[in-house]
Amino acid sequence: MILAAGMGTRLRPLTDHTPKALLKYKGSPMLEHVIRKLKDAGIKEVLINVHHLADQIIAYIEENNSFGISIEFSEERKELMDTGGGINKAKWFFEGRGPFLVYNIDIQSSIDINKLVEAHLGSDRLATLAVKQRDTSRNFLMNKEHLLCGWKNNQTGETIITRDEKNLGSTAFSGIHVISDTIFPLLDQKGPFSITKQYLELSKQHPIYLYDHSEDEWVDMAHPGNFKYRGIG
Repeated sequence: MILAAGMGTRLRPLTDHTPKALLKYKGSPMLEHVIRKLKDAGIKEVLINVHHLADQIIAYIEENNSFGISIEFSEERKELMDTGGGINKAKWFFEGRGPFLVYNIDIQSSIDINKLVEAHLGSDRLATLAVKQRDTSRNFLMNKEHLLCGWKNNQTGETIITRDEKNLGSTAFSGIHVISDTIFPLLDQKGPFSITKQYLELSKQHPIYLYDHSEDEWVDMAHPGNFKYRGIG
């Protein structure tokens, strides 16, 4: 699943008339870069959620013959569902089919998708989240087994502990994750909600693993400074 429904508010005015997913990076829309990365990893079926200027995204996929794979859409035109709500709305596509990958359209990274998936398969983990050591305003907290144990806002000091363990390490979420389809019965919230907050709640009783890929390049393209620096256009 590619999360592409966001308004792109941090990138205005660029996103006033162009959806964030279609802003160009090194000559091609960010959406194309992500699709080709997933396709190169062997993924043959993709679901894209759409909201802001959805018709442009759908037309772009159709004009490019879905890049030779199967691509469907999860409509959020009436209501933007946030990350968790968007995933939950896609239950019809993923439930009963095993683990699935979620990739935020904002992210450009050299992460090896297959290694991330392999880290999740064959385990009892509810989800495996790609994380990286980097400066950020908010961190996940983890124990020595790399299980999610909490969260901290580095600007306000607000801290949430979900597992009572000592000597917790900190790391930053990369917006790329593998989720077991057994998560759907556990998503009891309705409407829009954050998947990060849901992960924290679920981590109290379920193993959520943090997969470190600190050696990989990672850029948040929704940050205006990074967007300009990376030679978009």
